Amino acid sequence: MLQLKNVEVDFSGRKIFNNVNWHIRPGARVGLCGENGAGKSTLLKLLCGLNTCDKGDVIVARGTTFGYLPQDGLSYQGSSLFEEVRSACSELLDMAEEIEQLEGKISASADEKDLERYAHLQDLYSLRGGFTLEADIARVLHGLGFSEEDWQKPCEQFSGGWQMRIALARLLLQRPNLLLLDEPTNHLDLPARDWLENYLSNYPFSVVLVSHDRYFMDQVVQRIVEVWNGDLTEYPGNYTLYLKERDRRVAALRAEKQRQDEEIERIEAFISRFRYQANKASQVQSRVRQLEKIERIQIPPQRKKIAFTFPQPSRGGKELLELNQAGQRYGEHQVLSGVDLTVNREERIALVGANGAGKSTLMRLLAGIEQPSDGERKEGHNLELAYFAQDQAQILNPKRTVLEEITAGSPVAMVPKLRDVLGTFLFSGDDVHKRVSVLSGGERNRLALAILLLRPANLMLLDEPTNHLDLQSKDVLLQALKSYTGTLVFVSHDRYFVDALASRIIDVGKGHIESHPGNYADFLRSKQAEGCSDHAEQRVEHIANKIVSAGSNDKEQRKQEHARRKEEQRLQRKLEKQLQQLEGQIEKTEQQQADFEQEMADPELYQDSERFSAMSKQHIEISEILEQLYQQWETLQHDLTM
Repeated sequence: MLQLKNVEVDFSGRKIFNNVNWHIRPGARVGLCGENGAGKSTLLKLLCGLNTCDKGDVIVARGTTFGYLPQDGLSYQGSSLFEEVRSACSELLDMAEEIEQLEGKISASADEKDLERYAHLQDLYSLRGGFTLEADIARVLHGLGFSEEDWQKPCEQFSGGWQMRIALARLLLQRPNLLLLDEPTNHLDLPARDWLENYLSNYPFSVVLVSHDRYFMDQVVQRIVEVWNGDLTEYPGNYTLYLKERDRRVAALRAEKQRQDEEIERIEAFISRFRYQANKASQVQSRVRQLEKIERIQIPPQRKKIAFTFPQPSRGGKELLELNQAGQRYGEHQVLSGVDLTVNREERIALVGANGAGKSTLMRLLAGIEQPSDGERKEGHNLELAYFAQDQAQILNPKRTVLEEITAGSPVAMVPKLRDVLGTFLFSGDDVHKRVSVLSGGERNRLALAILLLRPANLMLLDEPTNHLDLQSKDVLLQALKSYTGTLVFVSHDRYFVDALASRIIDVGKGHIESHPGNYADFLRSKQAEGCSDHAEQRVEHIANKIVSAGSNDKEQRKQEHARRKEEQRLQRKLEKQLQQLEGQIEKTEQQQADFEQEMADPELYQDSERFSAMSKQHIEISEILEQLYQQWETLQHDLTM
């Protein structure tokens, strides 16, 4: 459906892509991987037409529709949430308006063409989901975490993260046949991320995405395309399979490069030895030409294995921290109520729940940043606490460089390791000499996390530590936290991170908490076994089914959705076939018209008035037929792109 052919892109003297060839097939699910700055976001913009290539061609199949979600920067205002999202389905709304107009015409006088158009539009409107549009909007909004109370709120009342959810909702409802997503999970909590994972796994068209969420990539994509050194390398399978296959491929390339280097060395040695011997001149020239033809093998960079370990913390008491009947309110708004929570030594506790449920409030109570409005907070024996807040970057000194700031906050024993630590958090080369004042928000957060992790603490409270980290940095942090001997309470919306680390899940919602042993997968299974749909993937299906048809079960709903998608694809193929046949008729008729016009240009024709009259009549008939064919083509083309 889309092809890159010999594409080159230059940016500020640097060749981002060099002679790239790539083909996206219908129904593909592709994840883009590569180092920061390799060109993943540039590639997405190139695919959707926001960027242009300096050389080569981007070939797009007829009828391809695009939906592109950037990492951030989108905002909406001037209408309510529901109306803004609904307006994204303008083609369906236009179709509904035309159907209504045709109904008025037909009731006045039953014209055959109007009846045909009305029947065609009714079928198309039904297959494109027009009759379930309101329910689809409700399903998507609930899935992305919007409550029904939010639907009539003006869009300008939503913060930046929620604005990006609005943008994502609009895209999903448009149902483009090529969906391009740049970090779609950045602003999503775990329930919304789970829902999006399920939605994209069942999406009937092509998806190309960039994500630093390993679990999300594993569940959604079927192919990985690695962006490196101006080229694209495709791997079958998900992200986990890609890591294994990449290591195998790089090992094979290294062996092949070693053989190539030995061959080049042998040839160069021959040239050096016999360069000035006349009787060897032809052989030397042959070797020189052979050397010029060798295509040098490029090896992807070896990923640095950075082993970051925490300083050994002191041993705390068995019960490090307690909240007894704790509550917190802000004015009239009661966020938490009657919370009983004991944090035991060496536990790994993950706080989960929807955005706004009170996870960060609970973290501030545990950290002692806020005192509970009700109940009490009680510290255990020998507690040494470190707390990373979402706005931790605000404590940094803007006048210092990155290296100066981390050195000032580091124990003496950790100073020799600071460069490696900074590399772990994506500060390399001259980046360490940047002033804190010029860092982006994400860079400041990464620096603040690096500084916090340098000092020993037997209880770490980490609120969204994985934000703004790429996949490799998340893995380094994960391995470090696995080896950490202290106690950990954390909030993360990265499913893989939570599953790999948590030994207990605290579900925060409706002002209360529930404790569940195990990791996030165990938690979801227990919730499903209880028949509760508050947090599991079934949450949105449960809500949507109530809206669509009270009492219908999930299985039947999924069958209907599958049947609708299959029928839509069948209609798409039918329309494409009709369009292809019609284009053949047009080409044939245009050739007939051209032949007639060439024959009518013969001066001798005008000597035979009877023959001239007959040919003129035929020419008019062919022109009328051609005009009708053009009109049919325009109608089919319009239907295909809706």
